[in-house]
Amino acid sequence: MAEPSSGGRRDWDQLELHPRIRAAVSRARISSVQEILCSSELELQKATGLSRSDVQCLLLAAASACRHHPPTPVNLLDLEKCKWLDGDLRLSLGCPLLDQLLRGGLPVGGITELAGESGAGKTQLALQLCLSVQFPRQHGGLSSGAVFISTEDSFPSKRLQQLIVGQRCLRQDVPEELVRSLRFSDNIYVEHAADLAALQKCLTQRVPLLLARGTVRLLVVDSVAALFRCEFEADDWVNRARELTGLSSTLRHLSDQFGAAVLCINQVTDVFSSDGSLGPLSSGVAPALGLTWANMVTIRLMMHRLREQVSQSGQCSALRRLEVVFAPHLARDGCHVAVWMEGVRGVQRPESS
Repeated sequence: MAEPSSGGRRDWDQLELHPRIRAAVSRARISSVQEILCSSELELQKATGLSRSDVQCLLLAAASACRHHPPTPVNLLDLEKCKWLDGDLRLSLGCPLLDQLLRGGLPVGGITELAGESGAGKTQLALQLCLSVQFPRQHGGLSSGAVFISTEDSFPSKRLQQLIVGQRCLRQDVPEELVRSLRFSDNIYVEHAADLAALQKCLTQRVPLLLARGTVRLLVVDSVAALFRCEFEADDWVNRARELTGLSSTLRHLSDQFGAAVLCINQVTDVFSSDGSLGPLSSGVAPALGLTWANMVTIRLMMHRLREQVSQSGQCSALRRLEVVFAPHLARDGCHVAVWMEGVRGVQRPESS
């Protein structure tokens, strides 16, 4: 594979390509891997005259080159998108109270896990992040899109449209003109993975292309536990641990190499021990997948649905609690949240009567 040429660019000449593809790229006067990755499939088809399948082969070869010899970030992405190098870049959750809990939002780098029972609001928060990432950095975003990989249910497109409509109400800190100018739906890439093989293919082929181009900076997997619970028996812990290790390694590599925020939604299992060292502050459940997975995530968050109800502007919502279970830079703490039509917001717990 080619080494970076002078000026920090990588010559594509030594990529493993069919001679027909190589000749077409040469005729189009494309000089670098960076130029390939910064072009869309349609642009490459027009420039080279290649078929869509040939262009995809070209893009995969270019992405593979970046995985083995990543170009300097300033050459691959613009300077604003490379601020993850300062180690302090955060993706806002779209609510000041939630951002305060996480000291600014989700970190760019590492794996953030969000666990909770069904109906707790995990997917709601993930969708909200898919919109938040599209705002410019001064408004808590990353000026990019998101990949949402669904492993269980169909993608909640109807709920996403509700959240898009409600952005002007949720994000009152953002100028209304900016909210109207963003094409939210066009920047969310939905993938479906019915098994681990499909998930691995998605993470090693399609997702790196989007990340390398700077098209996306947020990766959501909803959920991790679903596939492992389906494919492994309870006593097949060795193979399950091996697959979990491989998955976490892939996710961490993508996050570190391309400066992306990674959110993995996880299911829960009942707890019969009083240990609580890796469980939430107060609950009878703990995140699924055990110690193997727990040791691989950087931040563990949990959402619980409580019995109380809260009301606001004619809306009613079950009260939830978002808790920090562990994180290298956060104390174990939590705040109450509610799911409204416009999105997930932190709320004050109602006083007991």
